[in-house]
Amino acid sequence: MVAGKKMVVTFYGQKHVRTDWQVDFSSYAFDLFFIELADDLARFGIEHTRSGNNDVVIEVNSYSDVLNSVRISSPSDGFSSLCIGHIIGKSPHLDLLEDLKRAVNRIAFNWWTVSGPFRTPSKRRGSSRE
Repeated sequence: MVAGKKMVVTFYGQKHVRTDWQVDFSSYAFDLFFIELADDLARFGIEHTRSGNNDVVIEVNSYSDVLNSVRISSPSDGFSSLCIGHIIGKSPHLDLLEDLKRAVNRIAFNWWTVSGPFRTPSKRRGSSRE
């Protein structure tokens, strides 16, 4: 069950070495995307917010650096700050909104982050669960 889960997408500051990978995180398209994403997730009881952290600055030389400057946290799943590049791997279309949605959905709905009657706890050697 995912109800009650809280997720945050955080955008780190960026120092652009190349101008061809600049992304406007304050554009109307981004605002609309996050409104729609928050509405979609709310239907499943997931609270979703976004924030910025300009205290951490990523030097952007490529699209993978852009992906590394965007982090997702989901404390109830044990994730404090995962860059979306590590969540989704290679980006098929170099489309940040598409990649953000893939990453958020992967953390929100994948089997290892969803608890409920159909998920069985893993058994580890030496675990007190055995």
